[in-house]
Amino acid sequence: MTFFPIPEAAERAGYRACRRCRPADVNGGDPAVALVRDAARAIAAGQKPQGDPHRLARAFKRILGITPRAYAETRRVSRFKQELKQRKQVSPALYEAGYGSSSRVYERTDAQLGMTPATYARGGEGVGLAYVTVPTSLGRLLVAATERGVCRVALADNAGILEQDLLAEFPAARVVADKSGKLYGWVTAILAYLAGHEPDLDLPLDIRATAFQRRVWQELRSIPFGQTRTYAEVAKRIGKPKATRAVANACASNPVALVIPCHRVVRENGELGGYRWGVDRKRSLLEKEAITSP
Repeated sequence: MTFFPIPEAAERAGYRACRRCRPADVNGGDPAVALVRDAARAIAAGQKPQGDPHRLARAFKRILGITPRAYAETRRVSRFKQELKQRKQVSPALYEAGYGSSSRVYERTDAQLGMTPATYARGGEGVGLAYVTVPTSLGRLLVAATERGVCRVALADNAGILEQDLLAEFPAARVVADKSGKLYGWVTAILAYLAGHEPDLDLPLDIRATAFQRRVWQELRSIPFGQTRTYAEVAKRIGKPKATRAVANACASNPVALVIPCHRVVRENGELGGYRWGVDRKRSLLEKEAITSP
C-alpha cells in the first residue's frame, strides 16, 4: 500500500483518480496543499502558475518532493507518451505535448521512455528481451534482460503474472523465453543471494530512470547487507531531506528487486512500509539477511 499527500502526487506516480469520489476536488486543510494543487492544475492546462515562485517551489518540494519545473516535465512526458500511442507519429505528438523541437524531446524523454520516442510509439518494436522464471522460497522469480544487461527482476505467486507484467509496457517488443542459458549466471547469482551465499549482487543493469530515481537507487545499493535505512535517512543522504515521500515512490518503482535492495528501506517507527512485491516477502528478506549477515 502506498500513500500520497494529494491526488496529483498519485497521478505523478502513474495512478488514475477515482471517477466516483473525485479526490482532486477535495481541498486539504494545509494551505500549501491548495497552493500546489492550483499550480498543478495550471501546469496541466499549459499555463504558468500564479504567485511567488519561491513560495511555490518550497511548497512543491515539501508536498511532492520535486520542483514545479520537474513536475511540469513529468506531466509533459506523460502527455507525450499518450500522444505517441494515439498518433503513432513523433512529430505531431511532440508538438501536442508542448515540445518546441525534436532535439528537445529526444533529450528529455530518452531516459524516461527507455528507448527512442519512435520505438516507444511502436510499442517497443525492435527491442529484444529474454527472460526466465524459476521457483524460489519467495515464490516465482523472473529475470529479464536486454543485450545491455538485466532490465527486470520481479517476484510473484506465479509465472503468468510476471510474464503479463513484462509484456504490458511494450507489447511489440521481441520478448522470448531464454533457452540458450544466457541468463544462467545472473539467475544463479540471485538464487545464491536468496540462499544467503551471495551478500552483494553486482549485475550489469539496463534500466531507465529519472535523475532523482537514479540517485535514490544508487543510495539503496550502498546499504550494507543485513542493515536497513529509513526513507528519511535515504532522503538526507541524497541531499533532499524533505523528499521522504518521493524516496518512497522511487523505491516503489524499482524494476529490479534484490539487485537494487529497496526492501532494506523501512519507516521511521520501525514498521516495514510498502514493498512492490509484497510486504511478507520484504519481511522474509530482512529476516534472512539478519540471520546470515556477518
